[in-house]
Amino acid sequence: MNDLSSLIELLKERNALDAKIARLIGRPATTGHIGEYIAASLFGITLENSASNRGYDGRFTGGPLAGCTVDIKCYTKHEGVLDLPQDAKLLPATLPDYYLVLTGPKSTALSSRNTHRPLIIESIFLFEAVKLIHALDLRANQSGKQVKFGLATSIPKQFWDGAEIHPEQRNRILALTTKQKDVLALFP
Repeated sequence: MNDLSSLIELLKERNALDAKIARLIGRPATTGHIGEYIAASLFGITLENSASNRGYDGRFTGGPLAGCTVDIKCYTKHEGVLDLPQDAKLLPATLPDYYLVLTGPKSTALSSRNTHRPLIIESIFLFEAVKLIHALDLRANQSGKQVKFGLATSIPKQFWDGAEIHPEQRNRILALTTKQKDVLALFP
């Protein structure tokens, strides 16, 4: 019972902290909403009023991607997967222009048992949505397999490498400024 009592006390502290974060970001303090807030602040994205907007979370307001739609993903681990719509191949018109993905460190554990998933931004990736779907489909056709679009769609390593904008700037579509790099350096 002592462990349960300790957990209850820790949850009270966590709930108080989550309430402060929710007041700051204007949405519940979930990883996804926190990631959207960070990305919007960092990259000049205006978020949609509804957090359940279909297909995208917001639009870039300036720079080379001004006006383009973006779906922001935030994962505490980089596990090589991306949540994509199940109908991505069938309805490309419903896709955002870009997927902006913030991840924590690469996952090494086979199990989540006795691990911790802190919200750390170690890497950022920018995928052109339609190009990604077409590339996945082409790769699948060449191998004779089908892509299973949906939650945790497996994305090959070379696609991640080509989409990386932080810490290494491999994708040049959205170049990071010195100020953005300085802000990202503040994350543990």
